Amino acid sequence: MKALRALIIPTLALSFAVSALAGEWMTDYKAALALSKKTGKPVLADFTGSDWCGWCIKLHKEVFDKPEFKAWAKKNVILLELDYPQRKKLPAALQKQNDSLAAKYKIQGYPTVLFLSSKGDALATYGYDAGGPSVWTKKASAMLKGKKA
Repeated sequence: MKALRALIIPTLALSFAVSALAGEWMTDYKAALALSKKTGKPVLADFTGSDWCGWCIKLHKEVFDKPEFKAWAKKNVILLELDYPQRKKLPAALQKQNDSLAAKYKIQGYPTVLFLSSKGDALATYGYDAGGPSVWTKKASAMLKGKKA
């Protein structure tokens, strides 16, 4: 049983890292920071209310769900979703993590997009911006220019 567990845990960790490298959203803050350190890319932390926040839903539909954004993200950032849903129940550990991060970074409203270094330092803050993925990624790139992950 120990041998099986020793094989399964690293395999799962590798699959999460591969997903994140492929531009998919992570939910584990510490894993996102570790991947940021490994890749040299900053973390894009999306503080969102996925099932109740109109601007959050709009940001996802108009920007984050678009192929242009996904291609940009894959090359430039590690994606981290920090969700605060009202109708969906998160696992207790994830809820605790998200609540502590909202307090740590003094999140006042949703959506808040925070760009973080691999040490967890805030590099820049963004949110919803009209104009789709090209406008959003251009402004995000400008915010990150010269900042070290």
